[in-house]
Amino acid sequence: MNAPRHYLQFKDFSRAEYDYLFDRTHWIKDRFKRYEPHHPLFDRTLVMIFEKASTRTRLSFEAGMQQLGGSAIYLNTRDSQLGRGEPVEDAAQVISRMSDIVMIRTFEQTIIERFAEYSRVPVINGLTNEYHPCQILADIFTFIEHRGPIQGKTVAWVGDANNMCNTWLQAAELLDFKVHVSTPPGYEVEPEQAGCTRTDHFVRFDDPMEACRGADLVTTDVWTSMGFEAENEERMRDFADWQVDADMMQVANPGAVFMHCLPAHRGEEVSAEVIDGPQSVVWEEAENRLHVQKALMEFLLIGKVEGDCA
Repeated sequence: MNAPRHYLQFKDFSRAEYDYLFDRTHWIKDRFKRYEPHHPLFDRTLVMIFEKASTRTRLSFEAGMQQLGGSAIYLNTRDSQLGRGEPVEDAAQVISRMSDIVMIRTFEQTIIERFAEYSRVPVINGLTNEYHPCQILADIFTFIEHRGPIQGKTVAWVGDANNMCNTWLQAAELLDFKVHVSTPPGYEVEPEQAGCTRTDHFVRFDDPMEACRGADLVTTDVWTSMGFEAENEERMRDFADWQVDADMMQVANPGAVFMHCLPAHRGEEVSAEVIDGPQSVVWEEAENRLHVQKALMEFLLIGKVEGDCA
């Protein structure tokens, strides 16, 4: 039995593989929009394990697997033996013998790495404290749809140096674009934690306005991620000057787009006029989670499909 291929961090794939995935996503999305069935994963089963709550992740994976002809099973750690102390390694061996692919949304990255080590089937990171590769996969595909290749472009990240920021740094290094990062004092990005080996693809800015200057994409996330609720009041004070507003979008490049992985808090990390304005592509970004994850699951289970990509 060959070792399965996993998707635990953005850097798990090569640039050539991402080129394929973006082309494949375009083809799959086009088929979906034309109501043409595409069932390469008929009779395959996806198990979705959630330790963190979700709307978009569950919906996009469950609907995506069904649209590919397979089925999806939802497991919450509160309702399974994982929540009662069963070792992750034991759960991995059992679950992977009864399914074809597993998606996990959890807290520490080490949990998903331990699961993958003992899994007989591909494992996908649906979100951890450290990384969110499926979201950045969707974000980059969305940028390509609206503005063309991301190579050589500039992404401005404004806000918390969280799992999204870490994954943007990995993507920039791999796909050759720049990330301008601006966080409040005390919340600085740590390239080593992000898993970066080089520092020439990102620049730190104390002033978020300067981070947005000349950017092709401006993006942010909530100020208080899941697991940090006890810090909420302190974060509201510390991040007050890091709201993405119309002034920040004004200094970005003409044609710059705004993204947010959602859910969003208007009046906190982003103003209503930005997220609901003409530069915002957040709804297309949310939809594209569905399509990139279909391409991802197909790739992990059956490899490259030759001949029918657009």
